[in-house]
Amino acid sequence: MAILEGKTALVSGVANKRSIGWGIAQALSDAGARLAFTYQSRMEKFVRELVATVPNNPLLIECDVQSDEELDRAFAQIDQELGGLDILVHSVAFAPPAELEGRFIDTSREGFKNTLDISAYSLIAMAKRAEPLMVKRGGGSMVCLTYMASERVFPKYNVMAVAKAALECTTRYLAYELGPQNIRVNAISAGPISTLAARGVKGFTDMLTHHEQVAPLHRNIEQSDVGELALFLCSPAARNITGGVHFVDAGFNIMGIG
Repeated sequence: MAILEGKTALVSGVANKRSIGWGIAQALSDAGARLAFTYQSRMEKFVRELVATVPNNPLLIECDVQSDEELDRAFAQIDQELGGLDILVHSVAFAPPAELEGRFIDTSREGFKNTLDISAYSLIAMAKRAEPLMVKRGGGSMVCLTYMASERVFPKYNVMAVAKAALECTTRYLAYELGPQNIRVNAISAGPISTLAARGVKGFTDMLTHHEQVAPLHRNIEQSDVGELALFLCSPAARNITGGVHFVDAGFNIMGIG
């Protein structure tokens, strides 16, 4: 039997076939999980095309993570139609393009608030609503996506780096508070992948080249690498792993210089 047979999983933030969230969704589905997706309205066409390829009739829900009303409605629908939730995948991140082009010191107040709200606070908002759905299933696993810019300087990553640092801290606090309910919370720090969001960072192509040259395994990673790690973290094999940031980057994170 597939290791996630009988489990339900919500994947948020899939934008297109290049999304890391989509790679995770494929891995969870292949392992037997029934999926639900939340998406932003402007991505509906792309998400519907992808979801049509997933078995077991996935649930598809439009949801703006900046709206408490839409989050309430989405999780109520998940509870009603799936009977609870076992897995939450948070693959949501956004920064206004202008904030990734100039100097970090010129970050606007509004750009900072929007980036932190969408990219970090949304995990808290979703975890709050997922908690009772997971409790009724005996526990669960939450996974979010971060990047090494949270702790080291990557020029032009700017305010998104601050959001990723906030997301990692959020992961630890949620893991602490939700642990008694048998809910685990982990972050995956993936190496650079050519996603829609990543291509908005100036110099991303050079980043890919540098990563391949410096990483001990001398290669870049793929969506499937993140998907397999997420599958492990959401499986019974990781039942005692929570609150951590787990790297899948061909070893780049261990390097001092290169």
